[in-house]
Amino acid sequence: MRNSRRDFIKSAGAATLLLSSAPAVFSGVFTSKYKEKLGVALVGLGYYSTDLLAPALQLTQYCELKGIVTGSPWKIPVWQKKYGIADKNVYNYETMHQIANNPDIDVIYIVLPTGLHSKYSIIAANAGKHVWCEKPMARTAAECEAIIAACNENKVRLSIGYRMQHEPNTRTIIEFAKQNAYGHISRVKAEAGYYDGRSDHWKQKKAMGGGAMYDMGVYPLNAARYATQMEPIAVIARHETNRPEIYYEVDETTYFTLEFPHGVVADCATSLGKGMNELRVDSSKGWYELIPFQAYSGIQGRTSDGKRLNESIANQQARQMDNDALAIMNKTNVIVPGEEGLRDLRIVEAVYKSASLGQRVTL
Repeated sequence: MRNSRRDFIKSAGAATLLLSSAPAVFSGVFTSKYKEKLGVALVGLGYYSTDLLAPALQLTQYCELKGIVTGSPWKIPVWQKKYGIADKNVYNYETMHQIANNPDIDVIYIVLPTGLHSKYSIIAANAGKHVWCEKPMARTAAECEAIIAACNENKVRLSIGYRMQHEPNTRTIIEFAKQNAYGHISRVKAEAGYYDGRSDHWKQKKAMGGGAMYDMGVYPLNAARYATQMEPIAVIARHETNRPEIYYEVDETTYFTLEFPHGVVADCATSLGKGMNELRVDSSKGWYELIPFQAYSGIQGRTSDGKRLNESIANQQARQMDNDALAIMNKTNVIVPGEEGLRDLRIVEAVYKSASLGQRVTL
């Protein structure tokens, strides 16, 4: 009973291995006869759930924290005291399927290491609950397809936690591309990384879905796609490792170039060994950029014609979860469906293939 979440996840992990055309962005409008608020259960009580999602759920209008799933019994009384979670809404990984019988919980949010996303997303879908899954969606495209199939079979909604697509300055970048606001896009630069000083963490384990490309690489990858509103046709990539004693199973830094139709190129980079945080788009009639383009707050940028991109919101995660809750309530398209996560994972697999072979890979 005193096993740590890390120990559980290691053992479980070893055994288990389009943007919407017209998304409904948060407007504070609720038109459904559904519950006034959807009950959310967080699966995995690590840093992201503890420090970001649980506090954000206190700020949401259309959803609320109602349940938890954890492999660390010592965390249960702490969470119950802080958030008033009822005993009947507390589960572990072996009993999680019983949420099917709990009307308090409408949505199950998977906040586990990437290598466990598929297994527990499918359990959530089979329980008949809507599924929110953190990014990256899974370790492989096949796992993504399995999640989508389970959600379709159980007639539940699926959304992937790409919070940046809910962020207002990022939405402006997306609209620039849709409206061809600065002419023909020629080149994109997208980079996301930080220095991770830990030496024994699941992000350094291949079976758990560790590595820079999985952890941070989906930020520039997804950004290149939403900033161009196109799908890449080829990729060339390479890895770089400065700490081989730590990063011997997974990539510490990855550089990859995406080739899009019409000669558009995106130069991308990601790292767990160095800081980088920039999105820039060069077009025939000017340029625009966000620096930082991915952060929990403070997203800002500028354009070649003097516009400032600095609209702020109180909390990105709260905006994301309210948007997804409203989509469920109003039966509208989610901003980031499972198919979006699947597209990214197909490219991630091609990035690794290209780096391994040392050659260009077509998509």
